[in-house]
This record gives sequence, structure tokens and C-alpha cells, in this order.
Amino acid sequence: MGLLFKRDFHDEFGTWALGFIPYGGIDFGEITAVAQAVGDGDDSAFYEAWVAAGDRFSTEAIDTLAKGRQAVARDLFLKASECYATAKHPIFGFPVDPGLVEAFRKQTAAFDQAMALSKTPVTPMRIPFEKGSLPAYFIPAVDYPDSVRPLLILTNGYDGTVTDMYFASAVAALNRGYHCLLFDGPGQGELLIEQGVSLRPDWETVVSAVIDVAVTLPLVDVARIAISGWSLGGYLAPRAASGDARIAACIADPGVPSLPDSFRQLIINVLGASPEAVADLGKMDQQLLDQIWHLFTNNRKLSWSVVQRGFWVNGVNDLRAYLTSLDLYTMSGRESLIRCPTLLTMAQNDSLSTAATAFYESLTCPKTLLTFSADRGAGDHCELMNRSLLNRRVLDWLDDVFA
Repeated sequence: MGLLFKRDFHDEFGTWALGFIPYGGIDFGEITAVAQAVGDGDDSAFYEAWVAAGDRFSTEAIDTLAKGRQAVARDLFLKASECYATAKHPIFGFPVDPGLVEAFRKQTAAFDQAMALSKTPVTPMRIPFEKGSLPAYFIPAVDYPDSVRPLLILTNGYDGTVTDMYFASAVAALNRGYHCLLFDGPGQGELLIEQGVSLRPDWETVVSAVIDVAVTLPLVDVARIAISGWSLGGYLAPRAASGDARIAACIADPGVPSLPDSFRQLIINVLGASPEAVADLGKMDQQLLDQIWHLFTNNRKLSWSVVQRGFWVNGVNDLRAYLTSLDLYTMSGRESLIRCPTLLTMAQNDSLSTAATAFYESLTCPKTLLTFSADRGAGDHCELMNRSLLNRRVLDWLDDVFA
């Protein structure tokens, strides 16, 4: 399909919303209306158009709730939350734009209002973690609000939000009979934006704290706890499964065994560097580092991904420190620690999934590799243009594992 938004950079973020339409997200016409409002404007125009849409949905939700229509108000609050979450993507990074914080707070407030209006009681939680706590939501399965059921823990990646994760994964799982637990970890959502807590590679530490609380919930079948991660979560979920035996199934969308290897391959392919020159990312020759910096800062998407977003999320201030931090994000040597059945996905045109096959081959646990193709509209990152197909196949697999 052609671009909905005039700028490629905006189109990538704005079209996330297309993948959420089947799960109660805003409709296609609303997305195109926002795109028209943005026009050929800059990141501020993108932000303002999406926030304006969120404000409209919030106002409609409040008016509808005053008339006693709780179910309709809930849907409208969810749509508002989605708009606020989308608005902040292009300005996501350091230095922190006040608009980013405002949109995040509006998004959270709208999501909380939606959850409070759910037919089945949703439990907002604070999960103790080190010196602080993680925000989380326990959402019972649609048809089993009072039954002990399997639990699906959902984990984000770099810049996804709880709202995104709800639409992308939770709605389908809830409708299939799974309780869901959504949370923000270090480097994500509240912990990053409000508390300044950076991402960390030892995600097993994070998820173990989540499971410590989950196993105390009376509706959770403690023998059937699964974890699913999308985008960078395709590394974080397997990392968690390698360190906590209570995880009975693991889903990585896509399977990501190593962040540094992905960067090494990029540098080799684009700049013609030798494998030896990039063996240790943190100790690369300064001349090569300067070439990489020029590459990143002269490409809008790479500049956003690495300099704007990556530095902030990883808590670093320069390229060498960033590349040094990446070396910690690897499953090398930990593959055999994953004992539970594990599902990896690989989308045809998703650069993050290029090592999924090698990752699959390195696993010694019961394993499955699902591939998704462009001819089904599911070839892009996290299969966002056909999320229904992804969810159907993944949940079929999980049904079989937990049968």
C-alpha cells in the first residue's frame, strides 16, 4: 500500500494503528483523518494531530459515561489511550520533550479509566522490584473472570507502551481464555519516562519479580505461565525464560538472540568493515566509529533509533558507550538454559528477525519456528499489518502446549 502519512518516518509510526483495528483500536477513517491533519508537517504536527484525536475521544468518553453507557465509554477511553501513545513516538528520546511526558500521562489516565470500566475486574498493581516498583495490570480472561486459567505475561521492547501491547496481543489472548499480565519494566513506559530507569539485559531478574507476584494471584494456574515478548521483547522473553523455571512456555516475536550481532552485520554490510574490526563493538577503531556516527546521524530513522531513542533507553551519552552496552544483550551461552517449549517468529521483511533461524537451531528445548510472509500482509516488523494472523497461529501453538 502507499503511504498514508506523507513522510516515511511518520508513516511507520502512524500505521501501527492499522494493526490494532481488529482489536478495538481507532478505525481506518480516523487514521487517515489524522494523516491529513499532519500533512507534510514536522514531528510537532504529528504529535498535535494525534493528541487532538485523543482529546476528542476522551471528551466523547466522558460525555458517554455521564449518560451511563459504560461499555461505550470504555471503548472510547481505549481509543484515546491509543492516540496519545502514538503521538509521542517521533519525539520519544532525550532530552525529554515535555509533550512526551504529557502524552504519556494522558495515555495512562485514559487506559486506567478504560480498565476501571471493564466488565471483568482489572487489577492495577505495583510489583515490588529492587528499590521501587513496576506498574502492572492483571486482566482476567473474557469468558473466565472467576476461573483459574493459564497466564500470559506480556513484555514490551524499546518504545512500545502498555496500550500498544494490550491491542497487539492481550485482546486476542483474553478472548481465547488466557488471563494476561501487562507491565512496564526498566527502560519502558513509566520507569523510563517518569523515573529515568534505564533498560537492562538481565530480564530474568525483572520477570522473576513479576512472577513472584503472579503466583500469589488466586486465578493464576501457576503450572501454566507463559511469557511473550514483541520487538526487542523477542530477546527479553527468552532471556527471562533462561532464568526462571516457572515459565512454562515462551514466545519471541521475533526471535532475537543478540543485539550486538545485528549491529555488527549492519556495519559490515553498509560500511564494508571486516568481522575482526567489529568483534568488540566498544573497542572499535575511532575512524570506524566516526563512519558509523556519520551513517546514523544522516539517516532520520537510524538517528531516531540509536541517538535519540537508544541512548536514552540505555542510559548512555555517546556512541561508544551505547555499542558497549549492546554487548550485554545476548543469549550466547544461555540457550541451553531455556527448558520450556519456545516459539520463535520470523517475518519476511523484518530486519530484526534475520537471526531467528540460527537462534532456533541453537535451542535445545522443545521448539517451533513460525514464518510470516509479505504475500499474507504479515512480512513486516511484528506482523503489524496482519496481527490477527500472528495471534491466531501463536495462540493455537500455546493452546497445544498447555492442553
